[in-house]
Amino acid sequence: MMTFLKTILIVLLVYFGLKFLIKLATPYLMRYISKKAGQQFEQFFGNNPNMNTSHEKEGSITIDKNPAAHSRTSKKVGEYVEFEEVD
Repeated sequence: MMTFLKTILIVLLVYFGLKFLIKLATPYLMRYISKKAGQQFEQFFGNNPNMNTSHEKEGSITIDKNPAAHSRTSKKVGEYVEFEEVD
């Protein structure tokens, strides 16, 4: 009977101890995660989001690809099926 009570007491102490430690560590963990996410964002998009990657004059227009002349396709995507609602 005494070992059962000791086991219950140890389990409760561990539970409340971990709960307390997690409550203390959460702000530091969130700060670390947000800092890492910011670093990855800056690495992916560059340090200055307003920086133009090309050296062209502002307002100039460039066309990379001409549109295809026959962009319309005659492919059938599916067929129309009529149906009636059954009460």
